[in-house]
Amino acid sequence: MYDTPRQQFVYLVLSGIFVTNAILGEVLGGKLIHVGPYVMSMGVLPWPVVFLSTDLINEYFGKTGVRKLTFMTVALILYAFAVIFAAMNVPAASISPVDDRSFAIVLGQSLWIIAGSVTAFLVSQLVDVLVFWMFRDRTGGRHLWLRASGSTAVSQLIDTFIVLGIAFWLPGKINTRDFLWLSLTNYTYKFLIAVLITPVLYLAHNVIDNFLGRAEAHHLIEEAVVSSHRTTL
Repeated sequence: MYDTPRQQFVYLVLSGIFVTNAILGEVLGGKLIHVGPYVMSMGVLPWPVVFLSTDLINEYFGKTGVRKLTFMTVALILYAFAVIFAAMNVPAASISPVDDRSFAIVLGQSLWIIAGSVTAFLVSQLVDVLVFWMFRDRTGGRHLWLRASGSTAVSQLIDTFIVLGIAFWLPGKINTRDFLWLSLTNYTYKFLIAVLITPVLYLAHNVIDNFLGRAEAHHLIEEAVVSSHRTTL
């Protein structure tokens, strides 16, 4: 999949961006905020970057690249939560500016939130890959904006309802009406951001093409197409 050091570097950078923002999204997700008249999860802030990096990895490294990274990120998210819970069980020093109660309130997300966020992330990423390549095959590789926005629209609809449903609705933290309203407002935000960052996607695509060289970038994309047609998720 990665024939040259430059290709390896591109995958490494995109992977780092993807993993960092995915973990931030999960850790921040337990806080609800007001955006105008709407209530949303703080986790929506890093997710546009996850969308962007997912689309670029899909484009240059295919289904296999996204699938490997998704499973690795799920493991890292679980590891991050395990470390956080371990840290919660270590008593704070008397001179610590952050006491145990404050630390637990901020970082001690419930098992429901962890289960919902990890499930939603895994399912939505795998759906994103399938939809991305469905659009790509239908358009013959044209219209990057369509496969990027289309895959995000479908995957984030699933992601939003799963994570909020498991984290807040199933344990009875919010009622059905609030769950539906919260899900729709969060999804609307994610979709609008996905559309608005389309120019950034084209800019990043152009930067990668120039870094690799147009011929090498085209060859890498063609390899991703061939590999993805052989791969099932």
